[in-house]
Amino acid sequence: MTSSIARLAGVGLAAGLALSSVAACSSGSSSSSSGGSSSGGAKKIALLLPESKTARYEQLDRPLFEAAVKAKCPTCTIIYSNADQDAAKQQQQAESALTQGANVLVLDPVDSKAAASIANSAKSSKVPVIAYDRFISGAPVDYYVSFDNQKVGQLQAQTLVDLMKKAGKTSGNIVMINGAPTDNNAGQFKKGAHSVLDSSGYKVAAEYDTPDWSPDKAQAWMESQLTAVKSGLVGVYAANDGTAGGAIAALKGGGVNPLPPVTGQDAELAAIQRILAGDQAMTVYKAIKPEATDAANAAVALANGQKPQSQTTYQNTPSTLLIPVAVTKTNIKDTVVKDGVYPVTAICTGDFAKACAAAGLS
Repeated sequence: MTSSIARLAGVGLAAGLALSSVAACSSGSSSSSSGGSSSGGAKKIALLLPESKTARYEQLDRPLFEAAVKAKCPTCTIIYSNADQDAAKQQQQAESALTQGANVLVLDPVDSKAAASIANSAKSSKVPVIAYDRFISGAPVDYYVSFDNQKVGQLQAQTLVDLMKKAGKTSGNIVMINGAPTDNNAGQFKKGAHSVLDSSGYKVAAEYDTPDWSPDKAQAWMESQLTAVKSGLVGVYAANDGTAGGAIAALKGGGVNPLPPVTGQDAELAAIQRILAGDQAMTVYKAIKPEATDAANAAVALANGQKPQSQTTYQNTPSTLLIPVAVTKTNIKDTVVKDGVYPVTAICTGDFAKACAAAGLS
């Protein structure tokens, strides 16, 4: 992560949250616009996000994207929708955006394969599509911005292996709680994790693809596995912080003490606090500001008939793939705190005050 991104993150987040506070926060569609003049004219940009169970989308992606569009194109209008993990609903929201005259769709798909129909409809209307965070399989996409998702899985798995070995566990059972089978990224996380774990000397004793990334379903599955794996369990691969929270609840409810290391992803506030408390071993920080800003800049360019800047290609699509960072207790201060994602006062509340002091955060 560059120092310039770190310096700008706090300002961008504050501006994004201020913008979000005056926009509608419902799971349906809403439009917002700002006055002023722009060489691009009054363009309409649709932002279609997949769900709200993962905290990042409403708390970070949406406000940061909207702030970046405003900075780049003051007269642009944003048509916003959240699909609440419903692929059919997202299809309807996309059709509505096209009917409203959207000049570009920025789409984070609920179902990466099903979203191909959205991309095809947009293409037939000569509306460019940006695949945001998750790739859209089997359809024409004009641009893709995300992270190196196999690297995310590798980071999670390698950190897990290192922590198990540090604890003196050179063999034993691992369980894998993967992401939603409809999410293209989840498959990449899983592939990256297996590339490390399959040759690590540990046994993957049980594995689960979590429908809808649901923490409740992850918890129920972990509870169902405890009898079989509890005695030899040395680690839990959880694909994101929500499923990690479900797994940890199941482990605690099942009397597992001490807890084995549990991975995560998205650097959610609750996960950062669990890491400080010792319940979760790590998370993956994917800096949302540069991702949202890149998508916003690309959307404005495409809306004005220009090609966005890209650094690479993914499946023959111009792309920008950002670098993920593993976060443990030792580098919370240098990542999510330094970048202004969470102030220390938000992290170090109540029962976490002592853990924060021990980690040098207070």
